[in-house]
Amino acid sequence: MSVTLPSSAKVLLVDDDASLLQLLAIRIQSKGYEVTTCDSGMNALQILKNQVFDAVITDLRMDEMDGMTLHRQLQSRYPALPVIMMTAHGSIPDAVEATKQGIFAFITKPVDKDELFDSLAKAIEIHGVNNDDITPQSNIVTRSGAMLHLLEQVKLLGPTQVNVLISGASGTGKELLAQAIHQHSHVSEGPFVAINCGAVPGELLESELFGHKKGSFTGAVKDHQGLFQQAQGGTLFLDEIGDMPLNLQVKLLRVLQEKTIRPVGFQEEIPIDVRIVSATHKNLPEAISNQEFREDLYYRLNVVNLKLPPLRERREDISLLANFFSASIAKRMNQSEKRFASDAMHALVRFDWPGNIRQLQNVVEQVVALTPSEVISEHLVLSALNSNENNVEPLSLNDAKKEFERDYVINTLKMAGGNVAEGAKLAKRNRSDFYKLIKKHEIDVDSLI
Repeated sequence: MSVTLPSSAKVLLVDDDASLLQLLAIRIQSKGYEVTTCDSGMNALQILKNQVFDAVITDLRMDEMDGMTLHRQLQSRYPALPVIMMTAHGSIPDAVEATKQGIFAFITKPVDKDELFDSLAKAIEIHGVNNDDITPQSNIVTRSGAMLHLLEQVKLLGPTQVNVLISGASGTGKELLAQAIHQHSHVSEGPFVAINCGAVPGELLESELFGHKKGSFTGAVKDHQGLFQQAQGGTLFLDEIGDMPLNLQVKLLRVLQEKTIRPVGFQEEIPIDVRIVSATHKNLPEAISNQEFREDLYYRLNVVNLKLPPLRERREDISLLANFFSASIAKRMNQSEKRFASDAMHALVRFDWPGNIRQLQNVVEQVVALTPSEVISEHLVLSALNSNENNVEPLSLNDAKKEFERDYVINTLKMAGGNVAEGAKLAKRNRSDFYKLIKKHEIDVDSLI
C-alpha cells in the first residue's frame, strides 16, 4: 500500500548509478519530498555539513565509500537521522548485519516503489521533520514546532527581568525550560537555584527560602543562608509553586513587591536581586477560585506564561529523546551504545506517555539495562511499556475529563488549520464558547498551524 508523504520533508539520495539516481529522485519528488542527489558517500557527507535532511537513502555497494561506511559516519555525526539501505546484492546476512548496525530499512533492487515509500513514511513518522532552528544554547532535545516556538519565546524573554510561570503536566521538563530561560538571561553568569515547593514541609519551607538565625527555633543550631540569598545575582526556580502553603504565599508576595527578605529570627531586611521563574502542574486559576492560591501572587508570578506540551503532543521528539537517553545511560553504565530496532522505536512513538519525558527516560533505562545485544527489540520495549504503565498513578476523573477536553480542542484546531471559527463549526459549538475553551486550557493556536 502506498503512503502519502509529508511535503516538508527532505531526502538525501546517494547512488553511483546516475540513471537509477535520476529515476528514484523523480519518483520521490512526485510524492512531495524535496530531494537532493549525490553520487558518492564522500559527497553526501559534504552536503550534510550545510543542509539538514529527514532521511538518507543510500546504495550499499559504491566505490570509494560503501553504504555501511557512510552509515557509520552518519551514526557518529547525526545519530537521529534514519538511513534506508538499497542493494542489488541483497541477502539475509546483509539484512541482518544492516539491522544490527541500526539501518532503518533494507530494500533490495530492483526497488519496489511502494516498499520504498512505506519505509520512508515510517521513517518520517518516527523521526519527525528536522528543523534548522533548534536553539543551540538550550539543553532541550527537540524538533517539535511547539517546543521550538517556546524556545523562541525564551530567547525574547532572556534580556528582560519579568517573572515567568511555566505550566505543564508532571514530567514534561519544566526545570529544563527554566534553565533555558536562565541561560538566555542577563544573569546567566549567576547561580541557578531550584526548589520543589511541594517536596519541603510547610514549616521548613520558609527557612529554606529566606534563611534563619541561630536559635530562632528548635534545631536552628547555626545561621542558615536561604535560597534567595544563594540565588543572588541569578535565578531562583520555584517548582510546584501551587503547593506552597497560603501563609507562606503572603510572605513571598511581599518579597516580590519589596525586593527584600527577612530571614527567620532577623530584625533587618536584606535586599535581593533575583530573577523568579516558577512552575506548576496545577490549574492555578481554579486553585484561586477554591481559595487555595492567592490571586495577587498569581498575577505577580504570571507576568509571562509558558505552557509545556505533554510528550504525546510532540511525538516527533520521542525518537530523539529515546536515542539521547540510550546513549547517556549506556555511557553511565559503561556499556556499548545500543540501538532501537525500527519496530521498537515505532512502539515508543505510538505510546501515549502519561508520565511524559520522565516516564520515557525510565523505560529507556530499563530496556538498555536488560538488552544483551546491540539492538533493543520491540518485544522488550512492549514489556517495559506494559509494566511501566501499571506504575503510573491514574488521573482523577476531573483531571481526565479536562485532559480529554483539551486534547479534543487541540485536535479540532489542527483539523481546522488553526482557524478558530472553522474549529467551532467542527465542534458544533458557537465561536464564543469555543474560544472560551481555548482560553480555559491555555492553548497557543499559533503553535498548531
